[in-house]
Amino acid sequence: MAVLAAPVVAAVLLLTWAAYGEAQYVLYKDATKPVEARVTDLLARMTLAEKIGQMTQIERQVASPQVLKDYFIGSLLSGGGSVPRKQATAAEWVSMVSDFQKGSLSTRLGIPMIYGIDAVHGHNNVYGATIFPHNVALGATRQAALLSPRFAKLLPFFTNREIRFCLMFLSRDPNLVKRIGAATALEVRATGIQYAFAPCIAVCRDPRWGRCYESYSEDHRIVQAMTELIPGLQGDVPANFTSGMPYVAGKNNVAACAKHFVGDGGTQNGVNEDNTIIDRRGLMTIHMPAYLNALQKGVSTVMISYSSWNGIKMHANHDLVTRYLKDRLNFKGFTISDWEGIDRITTPAGSNYSYSVQAGVLAGIDMIMVPNNYQSFISILTSHVNNGIIPMSRIDDAVTRILRVKFTMGLFENPMPDSSMADQLGKKEHRDLAREAVRKSLVLLKNGKTSDKPMLPLSKKAPKILVAGSHADNLGYQCGGWTIEWQGDTGRITVGMTILDAVKAAVDPSTTVVFAENPDADFVKNGGFSYAIVVVGEHPYTETKGDSLNLTIPDPGPSTVATVCGAAQCATVLISGRPVVVQPFLGAMDALVAAWLPGTEGQGVTDVLFGDYGFTGKLPRTWFKSVDQLPMNYGDAHYDPLFPLGFGLTTQPRTY
Repeated sequence: MAVLAAPVVAAVLLLTWAAYGEAQYVLYKDATKPVEARVTDLLARMTLAEKIGQMTQIERQVASPQVLKDYFIGSLLSGGGSVPRKQATAAEWVSMVSDFQKGSLSTRLGIPMIYGIDAVHGHNNVYGATIFPHNVALGATRQAALLSPRFAKLLPFFTNREIRFCLMFLSRDPNLVKRIGAATALEVRATGIQYAFAPCIAVCRDPRWGRCYESYSEDHRIVQAMTELIPGLQGDVPANFTSGMPYVAGKNNVAACAKHFVGDGGTQNGVNEDNTIIDRRGLMTIHMPAYLNALQKGVSTVMISYSSWNGIKMHANHDLVTRYLKDRLNFKGFTISDWEGIDRITTPAGSNYSYSVQAGVLAGIDMIMVPNNYQSFISILTSHVNNGIIPMSRIDDAVTRILRVKFTMGLFENPMPDSSMADQLGKKEHRDLAREAVRKSLVLLKNGKTSDKPMLPLSKKAPKILVAGSHADNLGYQCGGWTIEWQGDTGRITVGMTILDAVKAAVDPSTTVVFAENPDADFVKNGGFSYAIVVVGEHPYTETKGDSLNLTIPDPGPSTVATVCGAAQCATVLISGRPVVVQPFLGAMDALVAAWLPGTEGQGVTDVLFGDYGFTGKLPRTWFKSVDQLPMNYGDAHYDPLFPLGFGLTTQPRTY
């Protein structure tokens, strides 16, 4: 055997190492390369099984690291109330997400999964998180400086109707919503999660709908303004941003989701998941505008609605999902189904799952929230592709969009949770922000039996006061649905301050506070109370379970109001996700406050009741006299409300 000289051996080794280095270089793993080049490179390397895995989102309860590895699962989610354990810490969430992610990263191509959760008013599934007011409340908030001097000079040139609308619309506080989005993103990231199914940008046109509190307003212009939650969650898009592209600023932000596309707030009689009967112009002028704003702000994903438009299920609507949203509006992020959304294409749901998979994917849905029976979904979709029922081009489009979002948000560079962010969960600054949101969202509907004798603000130095009502000392009722459990719950379900707690903290130490949930008249009359605060309202609900044709306050709320307000001067605080029937009791009340579903920070209510701050909130919805008037929205020919859209009395802070 010939012996090579040392220089020759060195040269051969160098060439071998160089070739080995080139073989190891993978473009899609190179963070210096453009996102589109990385997507193209990775897509070309993927098998059909790997592509379909990316399109599959499954519930954490049916997942394991091995399942993610074996089926190349692209996404996980927590449904409402789906947690590692009750009262799990941020560290426990991080550990769970990390284990799942390791399963994804151990696949041949190492594509990280994205974890989604319904963080719709704060990180509401997670014990100890800050729970912000629901969207209907945020739609009532008002900016501190309503009119600039320049705008005020123009008022003489407007009609009264135009002035009225300007006051209603310009008074909203989208910057507050943006700050809430940023705080929510930090709390979501504190648990290792990177994707929030928010915001809901439905335009609720009928308060009988069980999801009405998830809507900012009946008016699309207010909803449009509140899409500022998106840059709060995702970060501000850069200059010269192309509308429709997905954008997430960094690892302190999360991917957002505009939902539910489109028309979910316009169903007949407010029936959840039902049919929205409206012509195309009406759909485009009422329900679609906020999606244009969402795309301009770089929303990464769009969730499709359970509802139908003129009899066509949105989950099967190729015209709106593909031709309009993707092609005309140039949306380049990914669309996602709702929970078992494709199952409900058929009636009854799931009766022809093979057809449902075909119809949903061909309509243009990219990621399917399965969420449990993933083996069946993967098998059927694979068969449809192999049999030419669904073209590979449709699969490639879906996977391209999913990968684009993952690359854009830096998931390949930072796939693992950051355990150092645990202190963001429920931090004081976020609770202070939630308290600010509560006090800005309260709407004062009545103040005094006569206009010249207002009851509010209340005195902190009254000798003895009564606090009554089913909602006065119930944090679960105060937070509403989508809190810890899917349907919400009752009692001390998480960390927070009830309104009773807040009253006790606010009054003078010499004041005696007596709590009686449902007192009798003699107790009230003989109690020597300076005044009473009565807190009543709706019980928690979500989605279809919240649909209501009567919109009445549950018992014993009405009787508590009648008893207490008939025997003492009373201020009623109403906890509800929407306007409810109040006209029969209005005369008995000295003051009425619409507090919506304020969340964990009850001190925001007492901040305004006792005059540390003035009332500034304005109704984001029309308050009806009778349910027989519904649906009734601002501008309708039959508009005859108890309180119109934009109504809200104001008070000045009390000087102590």
